[in-house]
Amino acid sequence: GLSLGWGHMNSLFLGGMLSMSSTTIIFKAFDDMGLRNQRFAGVVFGILVVEDLFAVLLMVLLSTLAVSKHVEGMELLNSVIKLGVFFLLFCFVIGIYLIPSFLKKARTFLNDETLLIVSLGLCLGMVIIATKAGFSSALGAFVMGSILAETIDAEHIEHIIKPVKDLFGAIFFVSVGMLIDPALLWEYKIPILILTLVVMAGQILFAGFGVLLSGQPVKIAIQSGFSLAQIGEFAFIIASLGLSLGVTDNFLYPIVVAVSVVTTFFTPYMIRMAEPACRAADQVIP
Repeated sequence: GLSLGWGHMNSLFLGGMLSMSSTTIIFKAFDDMGLRNQRFAGVVFGILVVEDLFAVLLMVLLSTLAVSKHVEGMELLNSVIKLGVFFLLFCFVIGIYLIPSFLKKARTFLNDETLLIVSLGLCLGMVIIATKAGFSSALGAFVMGSILAETIDAEHIEHIIKPVKDLFGAIFFVSVGMLIDPALLWEYKIPILILTLVVMAGQILFAGFGVLLSGQPVKIAIQSGFSLAQIGEFAFIIASLGLSLGVTDNFLYPIVVAVSVVTTFFTPYMIRMAEPACRAADQVIP
């Protein structure tokens, strides 16, 4: 960002936008390609969960930097404590005791339609709680998804909720497409190209190296790195945050959307390219 002459605050927000892979896009790609049960997919999902948690702290950090020009340590610590309490309380107390017991007792009364409405209601309820606590709506939905995944009705819920997931998946991709301004794309074609290469090369290198450092085999590390080579919804949230605080320029949002669209387009091809890359690595590495 600084090399492109965009100033300190624009560059700082840009760094935040480029640091988060897209949960929505990766889930969709893995679903369509039938890779969800692969070993590397579990590693990628784990990374995405941690990224979503850090995104909350990153947004607090960027907000305080934008407003006060220095880091408020107590506010950041407060967010970490709130996040810990939020997760411990809901994941362990509600997730282990209340919701599974409720679904078990109500099983005889729940047909497909009722179970669908109850599941969506629980999800949206958690979204409201997360938003009121100052976290992202995506984090709230994820927490409830994790809780429902541990219940005895998990597979049934996944089956009946698929049409709703497909509908909102389509809306997500259409809405991202509608944010594209072709004239602006042409005007900023060089920065978009540079940032696209930075995202792809950076995610493959650093995510792959991180997975390798955690003790996974080279093949899993390469597959994980190639799968994470895109940016998505959190980039838009951070871009909107910068605009709402009035600390970033207007051109940054459409540029990030364009980079997201290009990297999203290449995501399935990058995942497929992981296999040849693994074979090439096997020949080079002793």
